[in-house]
Amino acid sequence: MSPQKRDELAAIALVMPSFFLILIFVYGFIAWTGYISLTDWRSMIPSYNLVGLRNYAELFALPRFQADIRNTVVFTMLFLPGCTILGLALAMLIDTGIKRGGAFFQNIYLFPLSLSFVVTGTVWAWIFNPTAGLNVLLERIGLGFLRSGWITDPKMALFSVAVAAVWQMSGFAMASYLAGLRGIDNELREAARVDGAGEWETFRYIILPMLRPVTMSVLVMLGHSSLKIFDLIFVMTNGGPANATDVPGVYMFVATFLQDLFARGACIAMVMLGMVTSVIVPYLVRQMRREVSV
Repeated sequence: MSPQKRDELAAIALVMPSFFLILIFVYGFIAWTGYISLTDWRSMIPSYNLVGLRNYAELFALPRFQADIRNTVVFTMLFLPGCTILGLALAMLIDTGIKRGGAFFQNIYLFPLSLSFVVTGTVWAWIFNPTAGLNVLLERIGLGFLRSGWITDPKMALFSVAVAAVWQMSGFAMASYLAGLRGIDNELREAARVDGAGEWETFRYIILPMLRPVTMSVLVMLGHSSLKIFDLIFVMTNGGPANATDVPGVYMFVATFLQDLFARGACIAMVMLGMVTSVIVPYLVRQMRREVSV
């Protein structure tokens, strides 16, 4: 056996255990969840009688699930621009504005990313407590007219949750954009300035186009996170008030583990999988086509 063949067999032998584990515990359980979603399992007693797509029809007819989809769309529209704009601004500040201590501020901005959403949700629930936290601070500095029921007011609750999510995840966008900015040749910026371009023109016509791949990656990674958000909302509001922050992830937990509607919970899980897939797959296809063309 040639050395090259031995290396190939050794590589396959190293990869195969992970391959089978992923095949069983990821794709196998996805297939099992899909099967359960087509059954009439609605109690603690398992039932595997197939009912086709009836569960999906009933799910999409529920006002709560319709509200969940709307909340997810609104949350994503708040979360994605907030993270990308704040992340880009912080990256620009570190890259060009801070001459000393850039690494210190970079670590400060990245710190929230190291926390779990459970910790973040607990902290921001304290901050947005209507009888404490931010409201007390506003009252003491003479801005009491800005007091609000941040997580108890149905009109403000989803916005408040989005603020907490942006606070945690903007560090990821910042790190991605910072890497992209430091990969841009300074000679391009200098050439633009020599040609008479100002800072805004340089940013708009040189920097932003070159950061487009980074922006796509950030949007995809954060987009799939927003579509399957659960723990932050569960800790902060538990889907309330009046389902104002309820999302499919929270409803899946409630339907499966509190109401024992296992088939409905499986339906919600498959819908969430479809939502995430609709974001991830086009991006992967685009990346594969780019690699082939290169």
